[in-house]
Amino acid sequence: MNFGMVFKVAILAIMRNKTRSLLTCIGIIVGIAAVISVLAIGKGASTMMVKEISSMGNNLMMVFPDRNRKGAVRSGMGAGETMTAGDAEAVKRELGHLVSGVSPAVNVSCQLIRDNRNWNCRVSGVSYDMPEIRNWNIAEGRFFEESEQRACARVCVIGTTVKANLFDEGEEAVGATIRMGAMPFKVIGVLAAKGANSWGQDQDDTVMAPYTTVGRVLQRSKFRSINMMNISLWSLDDNDEAKREVTALLRQRHNLADYQDDDFETRDTTEIMNTMGSVTGLMTVLLTAVAAISLLVGGIGIMNIMLVSVTERIKEIGLRMAIGATPACILWQFILEAVVLSTVGGAIGVALGVGAAKVIGEVNHWPIVIEFSSAVYSFLFSSFVGMFFGFYPAYRASKLNPIDCLRYE
Repeated sequence: MNFGMVFKVAILAIMRNKTRSLLTCIGIIVGIAAVISVLAIGKGASTMMVKEISSMGNNLMMVFPDRNRKGAVRSGMGAGETMTAGDAEAVKRELGHLVSGVSPAVNVSCQLIRDNRNWNCRVSGVSYDMPEIRNWNIAEGRFFEESEQRACARVCVIGTTVKANLFDEGEEAVGATIRMGAMPFKVIGVLAAKGANSWGQDQDDTVMAPYTTVGRVLQRSKFRSINMMNISLWSLDDNDEAKREVTALLRQRHNLADYQDDDFETRDTTEIMNTMGSVTGLMTVLLTAVAAISLLVGGIGIMNIMLVSVTERIKEIGLRMAIGATPACILWQFILEAVVLSTVGGAIGVALGVGAAKVIGEVNHWPIVIEFSSAVYSFLFSSFVGMFFGFYPAYRASKLNPIDCLRYE
């Protein structure tokens, strides 16, 4: 059997009816294009998620005080008063083998005023090592120091959004004085821009000051309660051990009995990443299932057209068998026709999928990651679809009786 000749005959048969051949490929084209674009968008979303989670901090773990409860009403996370700055200092002091930095956080909503401008913003009272914990660079000036934190100095570092709303373009912010409510604070630095996080919150719309100052000057609180604790681990491999150690230490400090629940909650970037990853993965699976259905429909379309083609070419099949073509030649001819149709459709689908993914990424400003392996596997799968759905029509053609074929009207 001459495969070259069989392939040539298959190509000529396809080219005799170009319009029908193209329409036969539509299902495969749509299915492969959908698979490529969905995988590219899903992979891009995962990459963006990892980047955004990493921007939250270096191996970050967050501890929140237990939520306040008044009857059936439960306050938001961090609104409780079960954690103090002393807890953060104890974690840093006693768990130094696991944690590289600890910062308590005291959050206050405040109106910022400079000359005739004002801006409502969240002021975060944090520790001096917060830039290392949050992996946040300083664009201008510097961050406050440990001595300023101990002295409750009225100094602050502002985000780029705050700077844009309180200062003219090109105006120097470092060294200026702004008022938080009625209290003057000196701006000693500007944080590098981070943009919005995955929840749409503008991370640059913030002011950071020593937590000692915020608690005493802005909250005017005699208590050392904090809204949360940011903990940076040396390695994410220590995440489970660090969570156990932090839990045990805080339970000991809060004098909790074995039968009592924790009066704090822990969150880490691994949990957030797993949650977001499961949602992204579920959406990818659902969309891929839709694309698979399209491929199934495309495969059935190829089988139907090939059955029609066998019926239309019965006399041709009988003539070829009469002059020496074996059933294997007839079988491979029709299989090759189906494979060529699905492969061409797959190639067009890959090109359309890549193009569609890039267009979607550009329009919606999403990161798109197109892996070469996904394009190759999709292309090979389209060939398999053609072979699978083309086998039955080809088998029927190979089993025809040449005498009956020549008599067929």
